[in-house]
Amino acid sequence: MYIKQMMTPWKLARQSTNDSPTAEQSRSSNVHRLLAVALLGAVCSTGAWGKTQNSTQVGINNELLLELKSSKASERAKAAEAIGKRGNVSDVPALVAALHDPTPQVRRQVVLALASFTTPASLDGLIEATQDPDPNVRTLAVEAVTGYYTGHTPKAGFLGFVETEYRSMKQGFAPDETEVDPGTVVDPRVISALERAMMDTRFEQAARAAARGLGTLDARSAVPDLIITAHSPDENLAREALNALVKIRDTAAGPQLADLLKSSNAAIQQDAAVTVGILRTRQAVPELQLLAQNAPNSTTRLRALEGLSYVGDPVSDPIFEKDLWSHNKKVRTYAAEGLGRSGDRSALPSLLKAAVVEKDPNVRLAMEFAITALGNDEYLSEMVNELGSRWRGNAAQAYLAELAQNPSFLPKLYPFLSSPNATIRARLCLVLMYSGNASSLPWLQKATHDHNSTVAADALRALNAIHARAD
Repeated sequence: MYIKQMMTPWKLARQSTNDSPTAEQSRSSNVHRLLAVALLGAVCSTGAWGKTQNSTQVGINNELLLELKSSKASERAKAAEAIGKRGNVSDVPALVAALHDPTPQVRRQVVLALASFTTPASLDGLIEATQDPDPNVRTLAVEAVTGYYTGHTPKAGFLGFVETEYRSMKQGFAPDETEVDPGTVVDPRVISALERAMMDTRFEQAARAAARGLGTLDARSAVPDLIITAHSPDENLAREALNALVKIRDTAAGPQLADLLKSSNAAIQQDAAVTVGILRTRQAVPELQLLAQNAPNSTTRLRALEGLSYVGDPVSDPIFEKDLWSHNKKVRTYAAEGLGRSGDRSALPSLLKAAVVEKDPNVRLAMEFAITALGNDEYLSEMVNELGSRWRGNAAQAYLAELAQNPSFLPKLYPFLSSPNATIRARLCLVLMYSGNASSLPWLQKATHDHNSTVAADALRALNAIHARAD
C-alpha cells in the first residue's frame, strides 16, 4: 500500500497534463510534482525503499512457507514448486519436512524442488524419498539423487513419462551414455539407497532407474547386486543392469554373465553378448563364436560379432578377416575393431587394403583405429581430425581414448592440442580425462588457459580426473 500511495502524485501529475490546464490546474500539478519529488528524495535518503523491498520479499518468503502447510493439497504443491524455483537454500529444511506430506502430488513437487538444490541437506531429503511408498515419487527421487552428481534434474508429469518410455524403447540399440567424470566422489549412502531401490522390484520404474543410476555413478561396490539384477525376469530391469555393468567395466563380472548367452530372451541374449565382450570375458569366446556364425536371428549374430570384437582374442581373427569384406557395414566395422584389438600385426596388410577402398566413413574410421592399434600411425591425423566431425566425433573420441590406454601412445596426441579447431582440442581433453596420466598434466595445464571456454573447462575436468586417479 505504501508504494502504491507514494506513486500517486506522479500519476496525478501525468493526468493533469492531458487536458488544457487552467491556472488552478497548473498550480495543482506543480504542487503534485513537488510533493512527489520531495517524497522520493525522502525515501532515497532514509533507505525506506530498500526496507520496503526487503520487507515485501520477507513477506513473500513467509507466505510460501505458510502455503506449504495449507489445508489444500493443490496450494501445498504450488508452494513447493515456487520454493524450488526461488532457490533459497534456507527453505530446504521446510521442503525436507514436507516429504511426509500425505498427498503424493505434493511430495512429487517437493522432490522436484529439492532436486534443484545441491546441498547436503537436500541430498539427505532425496535419499529419504527413494523409499517413498508412491511409485512416481520414488522414481523421481531415484533420478534426482543421480542427477545430484550429473546435473540432470528429473521431469514430472507427461513429459517425464514420455522421456522414460522413450528411454526404454531406445535402450536396445543406443544405451544411455550419461556418466560422471572419472574420480567423482559419490556419497556411499546414495549407492546404498539406489541398491535398495533396484532390489525392490515392486516398484518397476524406480528399480530400473536405480540400476541405470548405479551405472551412471560408476558404483563398483554395487556390481554383485547388478549381476543378480541382470538375471531378473523383468527384461527392462535386466537390460538396465547389463548397461550399468558395461559402464562400470569390472571385468570380474564377465564370467558371471556368460550364462545369459543362452537366455531364451533374445534381447537379453543380445545385450549379454555385447556386455561380456566389453568386459573382455575370454571364457565366453566359444559361445560368442557359435552365436556369431549360427544364430538364427541376424541381430543376435551381429551382437555376438560385436562382443567378439571387444574381446579381441586372436582365435577369432579368421572370422574377422572374412567379415572385413562383408556387404554389411556394421559387420565390417566390428571385424576391423576385432582385428585391431587382437594385436596380431599380420592383419595389417588386409586392413590397409580394405581402408583404401572403403567408402563408408564410419567403417573407414574403425579401420583407421585398427591400423593405429597395430602400430601404424599412417591414419592417426585423420582420426584426430574426425574429432571435429558432428557425426563421428564421439566414435573418434572413444577410439582414441582406448588407444591412449597404452602409455606409449599418449605422447602422440599432445601435439594435436594445438589444433586450430576448438572442438578437436576440447575432445582431446576429454580423451585425456579418461586415459591421461602424469605426462598429460603440463599439456592440460596449458589448455586450461585456452581462449575457448569449453576447451579450458574440459582441460580442468581432465586435470581433476587424473589427480583423482593418482590419489
